Amino acid sequence: MEYDEAIRRAVDANVPRTMNILDKYPYVTELAKELRKAKEEVIRNLEYYVDKTIKSIEAIGAKAYFARDGDEARRIISGIVGKGNVIVLGKTMVGNEIGLREYLISIGNEVWETDLGEFLLQLTGDKPTHIVAPALHMTRERAARVIKEKLGVDVKADPSEIAQAARRFLRDKFFRANFGVTGANAVAADTGAVLLIENEGNIRFTTVSPPVHIVLTGIDKIVPTLHHAFMEVMVQSAYAGLYPPTYVNLVAGPSTTADVEQTRVSPSHGPREVHVVLLDNGRLKASKDDLLWETLLCVRCGRCHFHCPVYRALDGSWGESPYVGPMGVMWTAVVYGIEKAGPHAMLCMHAGTCREACPMKINIPEIIQGIKARYVRLVAKR
Repeated sequence: MEYDEAIRRAVDANVPRTMNILDKYPYVTELAKELRKAKEEVIRNLEYYVDKTIKSIEAIGAKAYFARDGDEARRIISGIVGKGNVIVLGKTMVGNEIGLREYLISIGNEVWETDLGEFLLQLTGDKPTHIVAPALHMTRERAARVIKEKLGVDVKADPSEIAQAARRFLRDKFFRANFGVTGANAVAADTGAVLLIENEGNIRFTTVSPPVHIVLTGIDKIVPTLHHAFMEVMVQSAYAGLYPPTYVNLVAGPSTTADVEQTRVSPSHGPREVHVVLLDNGRLKASKDDLLWETLLCVRCGRCHFHCPVYRALDGSWGESPYVGPMGVMWTAVVYGIEKAGPHAMLCMHAGTCREACPMKINIPEIIQGIKARYVRLVAKR
């Protein structure tokens, strides 16, 4: 019942706000159309763009890696961080996809989520229930209880007080951190620049406070140019109902300065090293799949969740975490396979509201229908 109330409150807050944003800034829908064309170009030539992105990242002084799957990505990152270190995470769904936090802790590191929603989930052990707001299922009343039980801080059931309690606890972690790990909202193939959008400021801390910054992101986040990367962050934030975002962070290599005779040297105040891990984990295969390729267009705004009757009826628990909701069924098929995605696909009512809400106009109902068909064939062969 508490989960149901939390989801209802979130829908009531987000849906009208997003509609108002799209009405007020009509250029966003035009950007979405242009962005879809650019992302289609990348998907059709994904190997080429991965190679180009890696070269661009290395050209700006960062280190680039291509990881075929989660095991390889974890090995790469553990080779960078080692053990016995303090690591802050600036919200990465791809990190959730491969169990990165749990793995880094298991090899002897102190690891903290710094996004408020992810932090609450770390304290409770809950799984994410939304791609943008991972603790969507948690009411303010429960969040206040969690802060009191886990941190020993008595706060009111007020979002502001809850946020400030987390801020005070995590500030020390930022300053002690040896490594910061983030995801990416977009990666520009032409420049190697990584763009991140946020509202809390935790991602900005994570990218500049520790001496080493690691980016872990899927190759689906590659776009042709920096121009398109800015389009993606604008479209994602607007359709997520958080526009304009409080912060847009651009990371293009380690920190530098050119204040002495315009000679650019590194590092300066920020990180001395930047590592970018580009994860495949089924994405290359999906780019060549007549059914699943459109999944890679997703900007992960999470808008489809709020318009889906199944997601709302199941209190946000529909899907294979962290990929829940309508888009989550598609992404589960891409990264975990049809066998895991199939049972979730079978619950779809094909209302079609997800397709209408999607900024990329992905035919989500048709893809889910195709996943159902493949799953039925798979089960029939057993």
